[in-house]
Amino acid sequence: MKRTKLAASFLLAGTLLLTGCVSKKELVNLQTDYNKLKDEKTALDKSYQDAQIQLAEYRTQSKSLEDRLNEARKNNQELRNNYATLQGSLDKSLQQNSQGNINISKLVDEINASNRYIKQLVDTKSKSDSLNVVLTNNLTRSLSREELKEVDVKVLKGVVYISLADNMLYKSGSYEINERAGETLSKIAKIITDYKDYEVLVEGNTDNVPISRPNIRNNWDLSALRASSVVQALQNQYGVDPKRLSAAGRGEYNPLTDNDTELGKQRNRRTQIIITPKLDQFLELIDKAPEAEGEEKAE
Repeated sequence: MKRTKLAASFLLAGTLLLTGCVSKKELVNLQTDYNKLKDEKTALDKSYQDAQIQLAEYRTQSKSLEDRLNEARKNNQELRNNYATLQGSLDKSLQQNSQGNINISKLVDEINASNRYIKQLVDTKSKSDSLNVVLTNNLTRSLSREELKEVDVKVLKGVVYISLADNMLYKSGSYEINERAGETLSKIAKIITDYKDYEVLVEGNTDNVPISRPNIRNNWDLSALRASSVVQALQNQYGVDPKRLSAAGRGEYNPLTDNDTELGKQRNRRTQIIITPKLDQFLELIDKAPEAEGEEKAE
């Protein structure tokens, strides 16, 4: 239609020129129409080319989908054949062994019991992890910004680790707790007291610089005495049940980093308070796996 209109414009322009009755204004208008129609023709040609390309793509996609459908049908038939073969083998086995149904039923019961046991373990671990996250959040919120600079709180594999710098807890080269450590220890003790089903291990660590003072032979002694000081402070000053507490010294043999720099030594000189669910709860759970229904019926 637009091509016809374009031809008509050319014809009209030619006619007007021949008759000599064309004004300059009309000639400009005709030229404008001509240019407009020419642009429209170019756009139509491009649209046509794009449509051809898109059509080719659709045909390619259609072919690919058809191939995939045929492949899926082929796989489905193979699965049906395999199922029929397995079903035949099962039927033959059941015919040969009158105990087949009983064995299968027992196997199903054992699988169900195993699934219940696994779910019980997963639920217990999830509960423990959730409690540890809550414990960590509560402790972190209770500490001030200044305290958080010297106290590091982490949860690793379901265990809460509270690492305290030695210069915050003790007098230099000593196992005596200084006064400014009291407020921080009281906040930690509050969290420990709130979570009564958790065990608490206090672990002392040192750098590798040798020490020899009255009643302190080496870094083993120093780390153990520092851990013992924290444990006794938690018990005597903040009311933590001593049955939940343990003290351990690891000397210089559990470093976070090397001792080649002063910063590295400072990081290694630390006391860790490790809070974990009571081990006997997990051992009891493992020892008491759910009994299979088949075994109960057999009894």
